[in-house]
Amino acid sequence: MKKYIIDTNALISFVTDRNPEQQAIVAPFFAAASRRECLLICHQSVVTEFVFVMDKLYKIPKDTINSKLCDIFALTGVELHYHTDFKVLLSFWPTTIADFGDAVIAATALEIEGAVVLTFDGKFKTSLKQAGLPCLPERA
Repeated sequence: MKKYIIDTNALISFVTDRNPEQQAIVAPFFAAASRRECLLICHQSVVTEFVFVMDKLYKIPKDTINSKLCDIFALTGVELHYHTDFKVLLSFWPTTIADFGDAVIAATALEIEGAVVLTFDGKFKTSLKQAGLPCLPERA
């Protein structure tokens, strides 16, 4: 089964209308996960960043954020990931991957064999490619 590690920006694009093109790209991954055709892995640090951005930047009520997270994690093909190999993370950060949160995701991608990072962050994609880690999508 194909495994994808979702970045915060991809998760936000899925639940908001901030970028319809990105939303159209990421939505099929969630649909496929709900049909157990793939596994979407969400690191706990992504959840923390998601809550912060939705609360502070988008001013979404906390109850609504909670409801969205409950709906996402109710999907059978979405898994919350708790582990971080800090030795691997620190081998990426700050030299190869400048953003600490992105380095967490990269370390997770290295830990989970065959996983592909799902992100819309262009700088992060470049860093992942330099580190030899796969990422999607190619556009948006």
